[in-house]
Amino acid sequence: MSSALSDGIRVEVRSDYRSDRSEPRQRRWLFTYTVTIRNEGTRPARLVSRRWLITDGSGRREKVEGDGVVGRQPRLDPGQSFEYTSFCVLPSSHGSMRGTYQMVRDDGTEFDAEIAPFSLVVPGTLN
Repeated sequence: MSSALSDGIRVEVRSDYRSDRSEPRQRRWLFTYTVTIRNEGTRPARLVSRRWLITDGSGRREKVEGDGVVGRQPRLDPGQSFEYTSFCVLPSSHGSMRGTYQMVRDDGTEFDAEIAPFSLVVPGTLN
């Protein structure tokens, strides 16, 4: 699990390998990741967009950017949290992800909430 705190917004991520949705013979490994975004600060903030950097086991990197998460732009009051699950398909049995969520306060102030690096690993493949 990874965890980062940025300007009162905590982002925690845990990942899982999905053998039932993977096809290793076709070099296709599917991982799910569950993100919890929690406002531990004193001011509301809205998640408006995301930036991911995905690195596979060969060191190849892919950048993914877009509006919101899972079709939403959640607004978090102090003490509120938002959780979602998504997935990533890699051409290798291991890799990693990291990134940022672009947040905006009610007064228009913008900041990035860090998504700390987390591993995508088929159990038992790395020692």
